Amino acid sequence: MGSKKIQGRMLNAYLSDNQSKSIALGILNRQYKKHDITYKLDLISKIIAKPQDYLDDPIWSKLANSILPKEVLKTEEDMHELKDNPSEFSIFGKKEINSNAIQQMKVAMSLPVAEKGALMPDAHQGYGLPIGGVLATKNEIIPYAVGVDIGCRMSLSLYDLPENYIHRYEYNLKKALKEHTAFGTSQCINYAQEHEILDRREFHESSLLKGLHQKACKQIGSSGGGNHFVEWGIVEIDADNTLGITEGKYIGIMAHSGSRGLGATIAQHFTQIAKSKCKLPKSASHLAWLDINSSEGHEYWIAMNLAGDYAKACHDRIHANLSKAMGIKPFRIIENHHNFAWKEKLENQEEFIIHRKGATPAHEGQSGIIPGTMISPAYIVSGKGNTSSLNSASHGAGRSLSRTKAKSSITKSAMKGMLKHTGVTLLGAGVDEAPIVYKDIDKIMSHQNDLVKIEGKFFPKIVRMAKD
Repeated sequence: MGSKKIQGRMLNAYLSDNQSKSIALGILNRQYKKHDITYKLDLISKIIAKPQDYLDDPIWSKLANSILPKEVLKTEEDMHELKDNPSEFSIFGKKEINSNAIQQMKVAMSLPVAEKGALMPDAHQGYGLPIGGVLATKNEIIPYAVGVDIGCRMSLSLYDLPENYIHRYEYNLKKALKEHTAFGTSQCINYAQEHEILDRREFHESSLLKGLHQKACKQIGSSGGGNHFVEWGIVEIDADNTLGITEGKYIGIMAHSGSRGLGATIAQHFTQIAKSKCKLPKSASHLAWLDINSSEGHEYWIAMNLAGDYAKACHDRIHANLSKAMGIKPFRIIENHHNFAWKEKLENQEEFIIHRKGATPAHEGQSGIIPGTMISPAYIVSGKGNTSSLNSASHGAGRSLSRTKAKSSITKSAMKGMLKHTGVTLLGAGVDEAPIVYKDIDKIMSHQNDLVKIEGKFFPKIVRMAKD
């Protein structure tokens, strides 16, 4: 039997300082001695992704505190001062947005590097930039304005099959989801996955990415936990659509997932570097930036783009695996990122770095998907290129209840009743993803008439998410 003991070198791709590595090694080899190495590395990856969730944990609080850099006092000479008056930003659907998300966006617009901004109607409080926040800078890249799940995206495959296909092959469709998708931190597809992304040269050009290559190979084609999903459903395309698709009903596979452990580790690694180089007051500490022309900024840009392409590769494999399992082929695929940063020119042809954290790109004619909940429709849209939103739209309905509040206020039986009433079959997921924890997607879309054109809808029928 192989050794289950973690060695320090195994943590090099996860933790950049010796103190954190020493703490992690002690805990893993003392508290988790019976678990295998893969389990331990997945656990570390999970903690690195959200160390703030472990600050009060009896086992992991010491590591969490060592990962999150100590806040710097505002009297330090190298402290970046925030603007006394935040730059103005557009707000869409203000009545749908809690004041804490708006305040968080004001903090972001107080950064000396903040040029332009916008807040989408599904916005809610996050870490750094609020979810649903869009921020433009000139030459600065902010890892936490992109987010932990770099390149998280939506994808939809359309099949020219009759509406009754779902009912007729329900058993086979559920079986395909159970056997060819996987959800959660330590989960992966149980058979080999091939994709050209795994041969990318970037994996061999830095020690960080080199150390993450094996994890990327293992997790490709799988999805994270939380609100990630893969669904079978009915697609209705409008008569006046600009997608070049004949009006009518089709079968669809819709997925929501991101860059797995690869993206999470990249985000945490470069956030630590940014915080060490860019001192900010406590209220803005998660918005530390890197100059895009610096070596660290350039390295993050390369790693971020690799993670985004990896997220797309995961979606490629999800759709290909399910299509093969059912012996069907799509005639059209629609997809988009929503946790990323792009170099884009705005109306005056001046180039900016546009951070979209939980926001959908919506340039003129650009297609995308804005999901609702497991029982409400997702909207298939095309952008209108509205510069006041920095060519952006919402990325979903947006949460109205935190996971903690959801777990204390919703019962499993109530959630099952909602599913039964709407005829949706759910495989996995806990009450923290119940439909009522989200805002009304129809209301959210009503605030975006100037941002996107609705081209059609996707109605979920069989949904798979991470287990409770």
